[in-house]
Amino acid sequence: MPEIDAKMVKELRECTGAGMMDCKKALTESKGDVDTAIDILRTKGLAALAKRAGRATNEGIVAGHVTDDRHTGVLVEVNCETDFVARNADFKGFVAEIAAHIAISAPSDVSSLMEQPYVARPEMTVGDFLGETVGRIGENMRIARFTRYELGSEAGIISVYVHGVGNIGVIVEITATAPEAAESDSLAAFAKDVAMQIAAAAPISVSRDQIPQETVDHEISIYKAQAAESGKPEQIQEKIAKGRLEKFFKEVCLLEQPFVKDPDITVKQHLERTAEDLATEFFVERFELFVLGESTPATS
Repeated sequence: MPEIDAKMVKELRECTGAGMMDCKKALTESKGDVDTAIDILRTKGLAALAKRAGRATNEGIVAGHVTDDRHTGVLVEVNCETDFVARNADFKGFVAEIAAHIAISAPSDVSSLMEQPYVARPEMTVGDFLGETVGRIGENMRIARFTRYELGSEAGIISVYVHGVGNIGVIVEITATAPEAAESDSLAAFAKDVAMQIAAAAPISVSRDQIPQETVDHEISIYKAQAAESGKPEQIQEKIAKGRLEKFFKEVCLLEQPFVKDPDITVKQHLERTAEDLATEFFVERFELFVLGESTPATS
């Protein structure tokens, strides 16, 4: 079993909001496994749903790019060593150029991206361009990940939103049944609303049917364990667990969340009102949320 040190306790506390001693006990009980410790704390009612394990610590920025026709969008994270460089105009310019390159060249992953001829200067690769920028800025940098969305034959819009100084980024794809609606300012405004909603409320799926069954099974097991702690009859425990699962869906499914600009309605109701105004149907197809430092393997 790994030694339960202060850093592990601090990270678990930041992730769950539970007390320091409760975190230490949970880590001891889980033999240092953070995910199990989170479940232990949740079962005991000492932590709310932990949507994201841990907090981002890397320096750098998340940046986005959308083509003029709004049919292709990119979200990219580039890391550096210090906050000072992350705020540097030269560094920000580099990240913006990389996002634009990805939109045009559609690399499959970071490795293939590094080997591509750089669009703005085809005599060098993207890897060469990165090396040149590192030499000029004087600090190590890496392209951590990216995602690229491109509409197919359907009408629609790709929207990108970057929050604050670049610590959070969202990309979202919306399709419409009427091409003229896809070109409207109203749909563009709705897409921005949705992207801002995702940045603020961190859903994990568009709707509940997109949540993997193993995730639902895991959650219901937690809620059943919580209900068992109450000592109430089994039938009541089952109702408690089902009620908490419904609450979980409302927290993590985009369309079921209260709309951040008007909490009296859900995102789905906001969508329906906008669709009625535009006299067409449209759908939130997919989205991705980047939080600086929460690096995952880059994909196209």
